[in-house]
Amino acid sequence: MLANVVEGGIRAIGDEAKVNWQTLDQVLKGTLLPPRADGSRSPRRLGHEAAMKIEDALELGRGWFDSNSAIPSHLNPGNIALKKLGAGTPIVPGEKVSLASLRGAELVEQDTTIEQFDTGGAMGSGLVLHDQPGVIRKWVVSPEWVQQNVHRITSPKNLAIVTGFGDSMRPLYNPGDPLLIDRGIDRADIDGIYFFRVGDEGFVKRLQRIPTLQGVIIRAKSENLRYDPFDIVDGMDFQVFGRVVKAWRGEDF
Repeated sequence: MLANVVEGGIRAIGDEAKVNWQTLDQVLKGTLLPPRADGSRSPRRLGHEAAMKIEDALELGRGWFDSNSAIPSHLNPGNIALKKLGAGTPIVPGEKVSLASLRGAELVEQDTTIEQFDTGGAMGSGLVLHDQPGVIRKWVVSPEWVQQNVHRITSPKNLAIVTGFGDSMRPLYNPGDPLLIDRGIDRADIDGIYFFRVGDEGFVKRLQRIPTLQGVIIRAKSENLRYDPFDIVDGMDFQVFGRVVKAWRGEDF
């Protein structure tokens, strides 16, 4: 059944069903849990909630894992591309295919296209990004690149490029350097570096949550100490577009 799916496909199934693909991978590999007091160990099991999510995402029908019923006749792979081993002919993503065809088949994730963040769509009349020396339009990267280079994200589909602007975050990055943001994060619930706006002006700053007698305030801080921090408080027109998960710093040679 699903155990014949390679690691890349397991990750795709995890993204499709919104479950932790690494846990699913461990379940399918038969990874053992830590030993009990008596020294015995049992394999990691798929939780009830995760099983239901996979059943729904793959159209297996509720209770399929519990009943151990026959393999269903159809599977909707969503955005997953299927390629039978040795056949060399990819199946069109979204096409209804037999789940039985996954036996001895390889599940191949498509390349991820990371688009430029659409500042116009974010603000209607546009977002002001001062001192932005051009933009990077998009990247096309392999699933392996995402897996090895970008961590702790909500989904590869939520990644977007923001081209570094201004020098307030030097030496973390320079104007024109590429930043990757996770658009699946739209709240500054933890300290980190975020792309956000106040009014119609955009910023990339380190946001720190600070408790006060009046409640928690958010302080925006620059890496470049020549810039003063400022506080974001209730009543300000404030919106988080995403958390910065990766930045590359360019050097001239």
